[in-house]
Amino acid sequence: MDRTPLVEMSGISVAFGPVQALASVDLRLHPGEVHALMGENGAGKSTLIKALTGVHTVDAGEIRVHGEPAAFGGPAAAQAAGISTVYQEVNLCPNLTVAENLLLGREPRRMGRIDWRGMRRRAVEVLGTLHLDLDPSSALGAHPIAMQQLVAIARAVEVDARVLVLDEPTSSLDADEVAELFRVIRRLRDSGVAILFVSHFIEQVFEISDRMTVLRNGRLVGEYRTAELSRMQLVSAMVGRELEVLERLDRAPAEPAADDQPAVLAASGLGRRGAVEPVDLAVRAGEVVGLAGLLGSGRTELARLLFGADHADSGEITVAGRSVRIRSPRAAIDAGIAFSSEDRKAEGVVGDLSVRANIVLAMQASRGWMRRIPRRRQYELARRWIELLDIRPADPDALLGNLSGGNQQKVLLARWLIMQPRLLILDEPTRGIDVGAKAQIQSLVAEQARQGTAVVFISAELDEVVRLSDRVLVLRDRRAVAELAGEDVAVDRVMELIATGGGTRA
Repeated sequence: MDRTPLVEMSGISVAFGPVQALASVDLRLHPGEVHALMGENGAGKSTLIKALTGVHTVDAGEIRVHGEPAAFGGPAAAQAAGISTVYQEVNLCPNLTVAENLLLGREPRRMGRIDWRGMRRRAVEVLGTLHLDLDPSSALGAHPIAMQQLVAIARAVEVDARVLVLDEPTSSLDADEVAELFRVIRRLRDSGVAILFVSHFIEQVFEISDRMTVLRNGRLVGEYRTAELSRMQLVSAMVGRELEVLERLDRAPAEPAADDQPAVLAASGLGRRGAVEPVDLAVRAGEVVGLAGLLGSGRTELARLLFGADHADSGEITVAGRSVRIRSPRAAIDAGIAFSSEDRKAEGVVGDLSVRANIVLAMQASRGWMRRIPRRRQYELARRWIELLDIRPADPDALLGNLSGGNQQKVLLARWLIMQPRLLILDEPTRGIDVGAKAQIQSLVAEQARQGTAVVFISAELDEVVRLSDRVLVLRDRRAVAELAGEDVAVDRVMELIATGGGTRA
């Protein structure tokens, strides 16, 4: 195998005003290798990718491609040099066909017009190189996200990419979809493509990567062969601490609430046709109730009904023993219910506003826009929660869109915690963030329960649900199949119920 790097980044430094995002970072990508880029949120991974692809200007250092110095004015120039990027959110056109997306901007033409037959033929050839069985004439939006990502990768193959950057490609995929993606990645690797793989899933990184580079706080920690690095060594390199983070991840949650403690919220027969069948659920003060199930099991749909984001067509909700009609998020907020959505980008983050403005957003909305929170009070609140949640950078005026995913998630949690809710509903609060930020958020959930907040916690990671929850409601095929408590709250038991759809113990 050729040992000459396809891409070599040396001494790369990038600053945004006073914030040093990268400081003298090196990265080498070899042909025929999968190279993982690892680090906590805020470590500089996204900045390094954007420096490579010309989105950000490099303040210092050198980029060499095929041994020659390179400086790209944008992603199009990087793509012309053989470097393509596929992001977590697929950047294609769902209303167009698979073939149109594959060849958009490079359509074959005949007598000045698009050659549709030639386009279909070329699409079949490109899909065939990756062994993808897709109808080129089908609408891209008709396919699941996993298949759309594979089409984006196929598009990169069509432009003869020699370097493929995959930024969090598995965050929304199930196990079978991940296996299919990895099959395609290995095929590209074996054909000589250099692949940069960015992920927060440590087990996946060890499964697919040949080599990895670890960043911390914008600096290079080291480059390692994956086979020569243990999982403990990787975590220590990422967070700069030995056992502290793993110990925090394994710390037991608060003691289960007493059975005679009044329910903060109780739902009876709550359901919505086509979303989730009628469910009974009660959450007491100081208790974490987990919702466990596969994607599409009804977890998120139930959370949205509890918050009034979707309208239930059956059932009743009581708050502190009093029947309430929750027909909108505003009604839920008035009842003391807060909800952090799984779709952080579309339903949470206001990227063009500051950290301060995002933190006080829910409080300001509850007061009404005619009763403005004094600016001085806004800063007091923002600085307090920035310190409590270790939000980085610790700047109330920083634009939220410039923060890492983990720090954005902390800002969203601060937005709701500032309201002192009776019930906090968290839907995938740790998805797509690093192990350090995940540990902080998990500790925060446990601490809120200890302080008496009722919590509904949703995560695709069953060990996380089990670790944090006093009780777990298991859902399958949009219906609740069992509720577990005590010693029954175990990953094996939850998996059994998800697989079988029910059991004798509940």
